[in-house]
Amino acid sequence: MSDATLATTHIPSRSRLELVDLARGIALLAMFVFHFAYDLSYFGLIDVDVPAEPGWRWFARLIAGSFLTLVGISLVLATRHGLNRRAWLVRLAMVAGAAALVTLGTFVAMRPSFIFFGILHHVALASLLALPFLRLPVIAVAGAAVIAFALPFLIVHPLLDEPLLAWLGFSRAPIVTADFVPVFPWFGCVLSGIVLARLALPRIEGSTAASWRATSRPARLVAWGGRHSLLVYLVHQPVFIGLLMLALQIMPARQASEERPFMLSCQRSCAQGSLGADACERLCACTVDSLRREGLWPNVRANAVTEAEQARIAALAQACLRPAERR
Repeated sequence: MSDATLATTHIPSRSRLELVDLARGIALLAMFVFHFAYDLSYFGLIDVDVPAEPGWRWFARLIAGSFLTLVGISLVLATRHGLNRRAWLVRLAMVAGAAALVTLGTFVAMRPSFIFFGILHHVALASLLALPFLRLPVIAVAGAAVIAFALPFLIVHPLLDEPLLAWLGFSRAPIVTADFVPVFPWFGCVLSGIVLARLALPRIEGSTAASWRATSRPARLVAWGGRHSLLVYLVHQPVFIGLLMLALQIMPARQASEERPFMLSCQRSCAQGSLGADACERLCACTVDSLRREGLWPNVRANAVTEAEQARIAALAQACLRPAERR
């Protein structure tokens, strides 16, 4: 969950809609709630298995959808007076660099479930893919949004289960990663934001909504966070984890099995697909058993998996998929 204007041009202050900043800031607050709960679960400080609990999963999807819809809205706002290519490229470079930083950091810290295509990666790519849709008729953009939402349910092919193509969103195989926002169906949210903005902007020009400004201190703080959401996104998790690590020095975590971190990440990724919670739990347990039989579990537990072993892990998870689906 990240910056909704990450790859858009700068919006001049005279035409900036602070309500959009406020909406983005509220989405950030919701993201804080989810990520803090996820961290508490990961460190064993609460009994709730956040990634596997349906309510929390839907909450996470709602947050991601909100941010990506705001990406589409912000693209329309930023380009309504023409595309400032230099500013757009600067912002695109910023978000792409931040996405690479997230991949590198998670690869070092949590290699078995590192983030290879999360929210920042999606925003960077979607900001490129969305450019042609900014000038198409609204009805065409709306139709493209419907197609984007539907494609993962219509396209099925074993080739698309390959790990290298997982980022497209058509894979039915479980994907072990801490954050996964594939191109489809999520690009439909960006296109929906474009449709909403193009329908609403002509109606709110010169209205109270267009001229609204945050006056209270809480509203100003939330709107500030919305304007600087990339920075907030990159900083908040290290702060949360640092605080929880400090808390663990004072109060020990609940006893948890050594499989817990892997199971949490596996079930969270599995939940992005079509399998139910029970099937995901069976699939991830099967994968852990397979890793133990293959002698890969020590490296997985120590975050010391090689590229060859990563491919083998994906193959073992794929082998567990059909038995999990049949039960």
